Amino acid sequence: MSLVPLLVDVSSTIEEATGFLQYLLVFVFAAIPVIEILVVIPIAIGLGLDPVLTGAVAFAGNVLSVYALVVFYRRVANWLQRRRDDESEPSDRYARARRLWDRYGLPGLALGGPVLAGVHVAALVALLAGSRSRTVAAWMTTGIFVWTIVLVAASAYGVSVLGIA
Repeated sequence: MSLVPLLVDVSSTIEEATGFLQYLLVFVFAAIPVIEILVVIPIAIGLGLDPVLTGAVAFAGNVLSVYALVVFYRRVANWLQRRRDDESEPSDRYARARRLWDRYGLPGLALGGPVLAGVHVAALVALLAGSRSRTVAAWMTTGIFVWTIVLVAASAYGVSVLGIA
């Protein structure tokens, strides 16, 4: 999947909406694996949405989708196992997340996962490796929070320096 058309679609969808609907879209896009906060926060702030509100809404969308994954992970794991039986190799994202887990454990996976593998894949790897659901939820929340702050600050700074919005 090419990233450029995805970025254009996310950007144009948020830009075409107005008011509350823009923030609702930020929430929804932040909850979708692959898009997540890494994509939606810079786009939304670049389009002129309030950085603090964008960060809060994106954080909520991303965290709630991870919590849903934690609650339903056994079903997701069974689905992935059936899917993996059809494939000979795990995905690159899964392999990156697994390497993070092997090297740094849950804290490293939670802090590096959102950028390197995606928070949903990182959470699933931690759960499949046997971590307790509450511990995974707490660490993933911490990782998402840290990256939300970094992305909001960097995006707001970039927009001000470039004079985009």
